[in-house]
Amino acid sequence: MDSPQIKRALISVSNKMGIVDFAIGLAEKGVEIYSTGGTRRHLEQAGVKVIDVSEYTKFPEMMDGRVKTLHPKVFAGILARRNRADDLESMNDHDIVPFDVVVVNLYPFAATIANPNVLLQDAIEQIDIGGPSLIRAAAKNSDFVTVVSNPNQYAEVLDEINTQGCTTIGLRRRLMAQAFQHTANYDLTIADYFSGQTEGEQFPATMTVVLNRRSVLRYGENSHQSAAVYSSENNREACLVNSRQLHGKNLSYNNLLDLDAALNMVRGFEQPACSVIKHNNPCGAAVADSLKVACEKGFAGDPVSAFGSVVGMNRTVDGETASFLAESDLFVEAIVAPGFDDDALEILVTKPKWKKNVRLLKVGELNPLRGSWEMRQLVGGVLVQDGDVLADDEATWKVATECQPDESLMAELAFGWSMVRFVKSNAITLSKDCSLVGVGAGQMSRVDSVMIAIRKAGEERAKGSVLASDAFFPFADSIALAAEAGVSAIIQPGGSMRDQEVIDACNEHGIPMVFTGKRHFRH
Repeated sequence: MDSPQIKRALISVSNKMGIVDFAIGLAEKGVEIYSTGGTRRHLEQAGVKVIDVSEYTKFPEMMDGRVKTLHPKVFAGILARRNRADDLESMNDHDIVPFDVVVVNLYPFAATIANPNVLLQDAIEQIDIGGPSLIRAAAKNSDFVTVVSNPNQYAEVLDEINTQGCTTIGLRRRLMAQAFQHTANYDLTIADYFSGQTEGEQFPATMTVVLNRRSVLRYGENSHQSAAVYSSENNREACLVNSRQLHGKNLSYNNLLDLDAALNMVRGFEQPACSVIKHNNPCGAAVADSLKVACEKGFAGDPVSAFGSVVGMNRTVDGETASFLAESDLFVEAIVAPGFDDDALEILVTKPKWKKNVRLLKVGELNPLRGSWEMRQLVGGVLVQDGDVLADDEATWKVATECQPDESLMAELAFGWSMVRFVKSNAITLSKDCSLVGVGAGQMSRVDSVMIAIRKAGEERAKGSVLASDAFFPFADSIALAAEAGVSAIIQPGGSMRDQEVIDACNEHGIPMVFTGKRHFRH
């Protein structure tokens, strides 16, 4: 099939990034440009000659722009089959001109509803009607029409027009597929949002997840598994998937899992914080008055396990912190942080023995995560739940024992509680001076996790530490072990049928214990 020469383009875009340069490029090749509303004004202000669609259709824009391009002279010009005599005759009879390129992107519905305070009427006004219709019409007629639905397509389209005077059928077919995917994702976002607005229903009857492939990974969890990473269409958080890699070889599947855990562990702290993650569990974490000190304390938690770890920080990495990492014997796989200053970047890519391989990920400014859904795949289905990301209300905590913790001990208990929620269940942490000193993770019995945490901490560090448990103690045996190790206080959800036995054991040993009333399982 011969590719038609590009003579005429229709441009109507919400996202105007790059559109002026693209339009100028078309105009320089003699392409006649038609446009509407804000896009027309934007192009004219940049000096681009534009024909107003309303002048062409002899029909005005109306209803605050709700009706602009919905006209037979526009859609017939897009849908006409250039190899059909009857189509060409109809165009001639009704003074219809053919459009060879249709450049349209859609109202920012996803960005609008990302605002938690968005009004329903504001969301409704961001439902595009004409845009999807134009895109679908142009995509349907890709034998003759080039549909451009994303600014990142401008360069390739313009390159073909500049070199050939037309676009190839291969490019038009690829753009067609992307256009239909774009409108499908758009409609699904709208459907999911309004399904969630149904009164009395937290979870919609049907759910659609729109994901865009970011990259294909070298392999998955194991070398015989294939893998890729996808990003959520509507994500607005500073996160690993949208990060910028500043240095190092490509990330692996396991790197991504661990870095995500590292970042989530530190993002909610007001003080400088550092987490050291291995196999999706923390082997160290700390907060301090400076990032360097937090990093030092974090790596002191379990230096043996920290070999080959990934690191998360909630501040821009400075030269002092980078020097600590570079001058130590630590081997770090990857570091994720809001950013890296020039000194830190220079040090981390030149000083350490592992400089050639360390991955440095910049995510931008961090904010605590908002409540959102989490999904986990089952064979044949998916589990969906509210994400356990919101901070607990300490005002609801209750001291269950006769012995009361003082203010400094309560601060340590709060730190321990913020740590244990990131450890795989059954989870036990020991912390001291706002740093992890012992972690027991993923055991089938809670008392085993207690024993492991105490062993990891060692006799000196366990003494005077506080113990946090992600769920209640079913028996008092863990309290006896904690008392023997010199634990100074305990925090746990409570709620066991044997709570009184556990309270009595704490009273017997003079250990204050706080009930939070909320557990934090992480399976």
